[in-house]
Amino acid sequence: MKILKYTLGLSLIVLTLFGCTSDDDNTDFVNQIEAPTNVSASVRVTQDNTGLVTITPLAEGVTTFNIGFGDNSEPSGVILPGGSVDHIYEEGTYEATITANGLNGLSTTITQQIVVSFQAPEILEVIIENDSALSKTVNVTVTADYAMFYEVDFGEDDSTEPSSANIGETISYTYQEAGIYTITIEAMGAAIETTTYSEDFEVTAILQPLASAPTPPSRAEEDVISIFSSVYNDVPDTNYFPDWGQGGQGSGWAMFDLGGDQMLQYVNLSYQGIALADGTSVDVSNMESLHLDVWTADAVTDIEVSLINNASGTVTEAPVTVALNANSWTSIEIPISDYIDQGLTVTEIFQLKFVGEPWAAGTVFIDNIYFWKTPSATPTGVLGTWKLSTAPGSLGVGPAPGDTSWWNCDAACVTDRACYYDDEYIFNADGTFSNVLGTDTWVEGWQGGGDACGAPVAPHDGSNSATFVYNDIDGTITLNGVGAYIGVPKANNSGELSNPADAPASITYNVELSNFDTEMTVSIEAGAGVFWQFHLVKESEPVSPLAGTWQVAQEAGALGVGPAPGDTSWWNCDAACVTDRACYYDDQYVFGADGSFSNVLGADTWVEGWQGGGDACGTPVAPHDGSNPATYTYDEGAGTVTLNGVGAFIGVPKANNSGELSNPADAPSSITYSVTFIDSNTINVSIEAGAGVFWQYKLVKI
Repeated sequence: MKILKYTLGLSLIVLTLFGCTSDDDNTDFVNQIEAPTNVSASVRVTQDNTGLVTITPLAEGVTTFNIGFGDNSEPSGVILPGGSVDHIYEEGTYEATITANGLNGLSTTITQQIVVSFQAPEILEVIIENDSALSKTVNVTVTADYAMFYEVDFGEDDSTEPSSANIGETISYTYQEAGIYTITIEAMGAAIETTTYSEDFEVTAILQPLASAPTPPSRAEEDVISIFSSVYNDVPDTNYFPDWGQGGQGSGWAMFDLGGDQMLQYVNLSYQGIALADGTSVDVSNMESLHLDVWTADAVTDIEVSLINNASGTVTEAPVTVALNANSWTSIEIPISDYIDQGLTVTEIFQLKFVGEPWAAGTVFIDNIYFWKTPSATPTGVLGTWKLSTAPGSLGVGPAPGDTSWWNCDAACVTDRACYYDDEYIFNADGTFSNVLGTDTWVEGWQGGGDACGAPVAPHDGSNSATFVYNDIDGTITLNGVGAYIGVPKANNSGELSNPADAPASITYNVELSNFDTEMTVSIEAGAGVFWQFHLVKESEPVSPLAGTWQVAQEAGALGVGPAPGDTSWWNCDAACVTDRACYYDDQYVFGADGSFSNVLGADTWVEGWQGGGDACGTPVAPHDGSNPATYTYDEGAGTVTLNGVGAFIGVPKANNSGELSNPADAPSSITYSVTFIDSNTINVSIEAGAGVFWQYKLVKI
């Protein structure tokens, strides 16, 4: 930091002091439109001793401005956003007003004191400092007597125009490279004479994280395999710094401690491994994704993440490369299918490897390394769409569960808050959670609202993805996702929010189901002895995760047959086959939310010899043409889907539970397939069509 007090004589300045008042001219809140916010003004003066001042008003949510100059002259006319007005002042002190007008007559007014003096800037104070949170960013603040604004030349590029701001405001600038630069400040008023200051300043880069990585969500033990985290139980005796020769290449490693939060630090990353204990491996074939958080300065642009498998002594590996964000945490999710699709077996993972790009050129910090899948054992009672009961007292707060004596929403309150009582809380079978609020909900003062109906405010608007974990033994629901909530958004496990930006990443509620799982009582202790309580009713049952339209993935190996699940060595459709059978790969398998099923094949599909075709594209053949109605039943616990309806099928129509058809007339009325979700949009489907004959299909949701 550099602070300089520099006294000079003679010039003109306008000093600005701000006061803010809000004037709501229209009390009609029907449309819930707020008055303009962040009202300010850019004030400039010509350096010619004339007192000519240019005022450019600024605001958010504004349609027009009006300016009162404060010198008994006529106020300005209407000024549109982006416009400005010139005014000549005599020497003196004036109280100018800037009014920002919004829709429906709502307005906000600030008062700005303008002091006009024909003297040069003096008592110049300059503060130059490196930003504490942003790498290679410098903040400059200038104050002075008799100055109205200032300009800064940051000395990096001669072609860059100087930055300017009102006196007392801060200008920030980010350099391309760290180093020593000559920073020049010029303070200006209305006089011809200005005051300048110059300094050689060292710009520094931030080379380590200043904040922890995002906290991983709460997950059931069977849904996560943790390698390195402080939230889950890690695989024991893991070696995070095995030296595989990278030490001789100038790479290094250490455990980095950030205020008690430990993370892995790899210096000059060429390649670095993580090795499980001797004789230890993990089967991640049932996991959906590999997660890790990586922080780096701008030297390392990409990181290659490899899984290494040891199947009966045969070591194989596969890499996935991910781009990194400079000077911030990059949260990485790599689908396990990205490794499997490369041919990697993932049943005996015993090592991970990281490779930096460019090679050995920079440092990375890594935290929260774990494999995960969506909850596999969610009790069904909580699943579905819920709303707050419209009965009086269903929303309230009090000193203990069951006691809402401090405040509760009575019948009049329920009517007033109709925009809130139609909000939906949706618990899906795949473990995802959604707040569906519609165009309006109840918005409180701490959210910037007027304790009235208004547009939902982020992050409590359902815009962020979220998951949930329901523990029916403990009677708790944990929501994972910033902004996800039940009841009122301000109540959380640490207290009550006063700023939406402070929304936590996870909240745990106490829940009790009743009336055959159609009613739910929810409570949360938001501070010692402060219990917010909500009574919810189920609106509808959950939609099947299969609901939607699916196709066989248009990739080699997505269709095949072999002696066991996962083995299509007898035959599979390669890249040339996919091209030849384009009429087949556009076939659709439609699972309706209402339990209906349809084969939508279009004008042509692949027709085999047993159907009377020529093993070529042709007109669909009944009953495998989607002409008969059909339904489906998905059994999540068994991992099966059953199609009911003659001719309904997935993949190839000949494969059924009794063997392979040789005549379309023999189509069964029901077929059961095994289904495994890779992720919410990808499934593997298989059927044993005769002893040891497994037809297999990879489907993607479109």
